Amino acid sequence: MKRIVKLNSPISIISHAAVGGGEERRGPLGDKFDFCDITDRFGMDTFETAEGEMGRIALNTALGKAKLSHKDLELLVAGDLQNQCVGTSLGLNSFGIPFLGVYGACSTCTESLLILSSVMENSPDMTYGAAVTTSHNSAAERQFRTPIEYGGQRAPSAQWTSTAAGAFILGRDEGKPSVTEFMVGKMVDGGTADGSNMGGAMSFAAADTILSYFDESGESPSDFDYIVTGDLGKVGSDILKEILARELPGCERFHLDCGLLLYDSERQDIHSGASGCGTSASVLASHLLPLMETGQINRILLLSTGALMSPSSLLQGQNITGIAPLIRIENKGYKKKNTTVNRK
Repeated sequence: MKRIVKLNSPISIISHAAVGGGEERRGPLGDKFDFCDITDRFGMDTFETAEGEMGRIALNTALGKAKLSHKDLELLVAGDLQNQCVGTSLGLNSFGIPFLGVYGACSTCTESLLILSSVMENSPDMTYGAAVTTSHNSAAERQFRTPIEYGGQRAPSAQWTSTAAGAFILGRDEGKPSVTEFMVGKMVDGGTADGSNMGGAMSFAAADTILSYFDESGESPSDFDYIVTGDLGKVGSDILKEILARELPGCERFHLDCGLLLYDSERQDIHSGASGCGTSASVLASHLLPLMETGQINRILLLSTGALMSPSSLLQGQNITGIAPLIRIENKGYKKKNTTVNRK
């Protein structure tokens, strides 16, 4: 069975916005964000409602860039890291847009873009849709580990959940970067029940998707500017590159990880890097898509990587399952000569 789905009518990302908190502002991409609140509160009384407000700000900003109103949107696909996607509902319910909620852990951004692109491609009368993804460090810490006031020690392999959001308006604009293919990821047992090593657990799912994509497509990693993972961090990225170097030599040279791009590991105490579904969403919106729009890069594969686990499953000794859906984003008309895949 073929896993790659090619879109007959590429769906364009016509507008995007990135919102972040204090650590994100201090990071190397901070000045590329559309808005940052160094207090992480966004004018709200709780961190949970602050996460919802991040999504609201991001969506309004993306709509403003596209010169659209929320009334122009026919579908909203969005999610976060809170139970039942309550952060999304708290922030976006007032828009009154038909809504699909997505909980794919840190893979939520790519899953949302994948779902929305598929729906729009099969709905020719649909004009505009939006995908929004958020995560908040303090809300996630309270739900998955312990409140930050507890002051628990973090392992070197642990990652810092980003306080970040990304919003994307999708439509049909031939002059904008477009989603042209997607591949739904498989659930892959990461071989560990260590909640402080989610990057390592997710790396195997990322490897499965990447190797499966090139095996089925017949293309070469060199046909792409970057192969971007969501947030494996340093530990997970090292494992992934080791697998790729062994199974598809040379592929590892094209790898980038959003979890290593968002923060400065020397100046910020983020241990193995960034995590949280807002990581890939904000890096895509603030950094990668602007590079595509200016022609500095023209073709990428994006795999937001998710760790499918809960506090209860970890306490029960269950391994962390990883997931890594993939979307292909490229500038229309860009051609690059295919080369032979060097796979062992």
